[in-house]
Amino acid sequence: MRILACDSGVERTGYALFDTQDRVMFLKTFDCLYTSKKDALSVRLHNLSLRFEELVSMFRPDTIVVEKLFFNTNQTTAIMVAQAQGLLLAVAGKHNIPVSFISPTQIKSVVTGYGRSDKKSVQKMLRLLLQLEEDPQPDDVADAIACGYAYCTMNKLI
Repeated sequence: MRILACDSGVERTGYALFDTQDRVMFLKTFDCLYTSKKDALSVRLHNLSLRFEELVSMFRPDTIVVEKLFFNTNQTTAIMVAQAQGLLLAVAGKHNIPVSFISPTQIKSVVTGYGRSDKKSVQKMLRLLLQLEEDPQPDDVADAIACGYAYCTMNKLI
């Protein structure tokens, strides 16, 4: 099974691609999509949509998994994350790819054993669990990797 995990945002969107076979997971690639703050929001969203489309066409995932949106005190950030997530959902729908959502608490619980772990703890555990040379950076990429790892674990793909 091929899983595309994303941590959506307008400024930065982290993604990670996983393949699983016979209960073995392979982290194939991970990176971050960026948009320019100089561009109008509509242009940034359009560019992000095009990049999502490229990722889906290139990787052909069987499913997409995203972190469930958590509304904190910063409503502006939450709205922008929701806009980026909406684009991802639209691209997934266009290609008939199912989308799963996992809460931040579930992700942290699976990765570290504690649902309120900080980002550094999650990154360190990902490095150990996936035998990475260094902690995944930036945070958006680490969050996408953690989301994909949690999905694979929760769905007994590994």
